[in-house]
Amino acid sequence: MTLTYEDVLRRYEPVIGIETHVELGTVSKMFCGCATDFGGEPNTQVCPVCLGLPGALPVANEKAIESTIRIGLALNCSIATWCRFARKNYFYPDMPKNFQTSQYDEPLCVDGYLDVDVDGETVRVGIERVHLEEDTGKITHVGTSGRIHGAEYSLVDYNRAGIPLVEIVTKPVPGAGAHAPEVAKAYVTELRDILRTLGVSDVRMEQGSLRCDVNTSLSPAGSGADAGRWGTRTETKNVNSLRTVERAVRSEILRQAALLDAGGRIMQETRHFSETTGDTRPGRSKEEATDYRYFPEPDLVPIAPDPEWVEKLRAGLPELPAARRDRLRAELGVSAEDMVQLTNAGVVALVGATVDAGAPIGEARNWWLGYLAQQANSREIDAADLGITPAQVARLVELVADGALSVALARQVVDGVLETGQDVDAVVAQRGLKVVSDTGALEQAADDAIAANPDVADKVRGGKLPAVGALVGAVMKATRGQADAAAVRAILLERLGVSE
Repeated sequence: MTLTYEDVLRRYEPVIGIETHVELGTVSKMFCGCATDFGGEPNTQVCPVCLGLPGALPVANEKAIESTIRIGLALNCSIATWCRFARKNYFYPDMPKNFQTSQYDEPLCVDGYLDVDVDGETVRVGIERVHLEEDTGKITHVGTSGRIHGAEYSLVDYNRAGIPLVEIVTKPVPGAGAHAPEVAKAYVTELRDILRTLGVSDVRMEQGSLRCDVNTSLSPAGSGADAGRWGTRTETKNVNSLRTVERAVRSEILRQAALLDAGGRIMQETRHFSETTGDTRPGRSKEEATDYRYFPEPDLVPIAPDPEWVEKLRAGLPELPAARRDRLRAELGVSAEDMVQLTNAGVVALVGATVDAGAPIGEARNWWLGYLAQQANSREIDAADLGITPAQVARLVELVADGALSVALARQVVDGVLETGQDVDAVVAQRGLKVVSDTGALEQAADDAIAANPDVADKVRGGKLPAVGALVGAVMKATRGQADAAAVRAILLERLGVSE
């Protein structure tokens, strides 16, 4: 018999915890001046410092420190008055120094929280720490498996090594119970919206600038998820989409329950989620902190943020997503149920950002719940993962309002942006998608349509006005859909001597 999630909850209580890694959008790397541009030729954005060559000395990136403090403040954390970096020692080919410069027992931000809404209820997720470190390089395993097992050979690109990386670690979240997968997804969704609002990262999960490691364990039912009775946890690594966060948690809960029911034992290990099979596969045994042999970084001075500077950063925080939702709800005049619909669609923050970029609220809402939602669904991704920004949507709305684009043409522009990654105006220019506003050209197209369809023209002259639709269609086809249909209809009726 197939084990269901409801069966699991009768015997176990899930406990989850999430570690989120965020690449900061700084111009240069964490400890050197190398560029951080995504997609450069392999190993072209490197130097002696980020390659860990002998004699190279690091210097901390002030902007990265500022961004980390702003993240901590947005997550209701306490900001350390004094902290320092440490060396996290382990050997992997993507670590050119054989250690990672990170923070251990003295992080920059501690003891915060983030409230998320799940099915109309508020769940508080505690934040253990927000610390700053450097990213690793990227390994590509060449072969049919895509992983090291079965690969013919592996390639290493150190362009990413040294990019500022913020790690946000939650406290264990017990008691999530039936909603544990949904809580995980809601947390990552809200966190990503906050990071995007702060402007500290592009949070592109498909490019790896936001990555999640999800810890999952099971406690006996009725234990109240007591810390002393928590089961052995596993860590599902590098989850790279919001939907996958939810699927990975649910899959791992089912796997652990089935193993425990069969008398097996959960191994503390890393695992990887397969989008194809919908389950997790073992990676490697999971180290404890002592295995990393942390010790203070001797080449970097401690960080001691000035309290006045921290308060200035606090005062400069933008309106955060939760406050924006409340404001938008009032401005939109929607009910709590309607706001839940917007939230479930994952577009509240996107609508807000589009409004902030200059679009009317109604138009922003219609685009994100309409055509853009359709495109996201067809690609089986979340709307926020579409390759179009709120600012670009606001520009579309502006062009439609100005009459430069029809709604149909605007949708073609969206398709072009999603296909090419180009900006709105570039797609309009390259594809020639502006509305034909030349009256002479429209009148000529109308005359051509009348001449080519004399029978239809006679019906319109005879009072059968609905027949004019065929002529409008002929003109729209001739102008590649770039004419305003209402203007074309008016011109046709005038040419045929017919009034509404």
